[in-house]
Amino acid sequence: MSTVDTVSIVGVGITPFGKFPDRSLRDLAAPAIAEALRDAEINEADVDLIIHANAVGGLLTGQEMARGQVVTSDTALVGKPLVNVENACASSSTALHMAQSAILSGMYRTVLVIGNEKMSGRGTRAALDALASAADIERLEHYSRELTGRDDAAESFFMEVYAQETRDYMAATGATAHDFAMIAAKNSAHAALNPYAQYRTVRTPEEVLASRLIADPLTMLMCSPVADGAAALVVRATADTPSPDAVRVRASTLLTGIPGGGATTLERRTAEAAYESAGFGPDELDIVELHDAASPNELIVCEELGLCERGEGPKLARSGATALGGDLPVNTSGGLVSKGHPVGATGAAQIVELVTQLRGRAGDRQVHGARRGLAENAGGYTHPEAAACVITILSKD
Repeated sequence: MSTVDTVSIVGVGITPFGKFPDRSLRDLAAPAIAEALRDAEINEADVDLIIHANAVGGLLTGQEMARGQVVTSDTALVGKPLVNVENACASSSTALHMAQSAILSGMYRTVLVIGNEKMSGRGTRAALDALASAADIERLEHYSRELTGRDDAAESFFMEVYAQETRDYMAATGATAHDFAMIAAKNSAHAALNPYAQYRTVRTPEEVLASRLIADPLTMLMCSPVADGAAALVVRATADTPSPDAVRVRASTLLTGIPGGGATTLERRTAEAAYESAGFGPDELDIVELHDAASPNELIVCEELGLCERGEGPKLARSGATALGGDLPVNTSGGLVSKGHPVGATGAAQIVELVTQLRGRAGDRQVHGARRGLAENAGGYTHPEAAACVITILSKD
């Protein structure tokens, strides 16, 4: 057993995101796995370890404990070492973090990461209730009352969380609802160019603002939808990857939220550690995929990632810099609101987008000359922070 210095992603696969009530987790994952293996030019026998990520499958499908084994049961992957990962919306980015760790240890050389989620088929209420279990359920009612000022249950606990964060951000920066609508509209235009996106209709800011209010100031078209989908990654020791298509993992940083909050935000702490690991900072990024479960999060997280100064998120968005053709395109996939948010697959899907961009294969949504990219994926709730955050930095150099 020998250690290695770096790891690379050599294969990616993804399925279209949407609502597919008749498809199982096994059905969703199969084409993503096959595509990733094909892209890596390997077969199942070359895989040393499988890491399967899923967040709410136990609650929504009834399949507990061995979801990865079930998903791969009809493939030639059976019998191999397999680990199931659950870490809220950050599940599959956490799986990539674990894959990197496994390879750097020298124990494994080739790891298959699968992010997989089925949320449709039980109704929206069941899906929203399952998502709410990513917070401390013993304190959930208290959190909800604190956020809403009401005793009755919120329509969506997490949208109430995002709405409060948004109101605080508006008060601190002067951001407006129109700024957030511009973000949603911008990302809808990106998604229209992405064949895997759940929603491919270009929206105007006016349409976003006119959609149904979910949690003030969030309207429906600012909120990520219930979705099904899967994405897969093949990760190998860089020394084993002579292919020019290999994309190097420069950083994969995982941190956990602090109840009561830390001296700085979870996203900022994670970003600072990731930049240190990568050896370069935000000024050298060409593209970013971030966790916009609600559209205002894009502005908030841009600041926490150091893409602009504190309070300058609205100015950054209004400048057009984060749109395709801008200085630093953000969420070229369409983001979670338009691309879709099958929570266990979201982190891996962000990585698929970055790899596709860094290889120069994103077609009409290609960021010209992109060589370095960052993905931010967070999930769960520890009040006031997310429960987990993973920041991944990739490069083609």
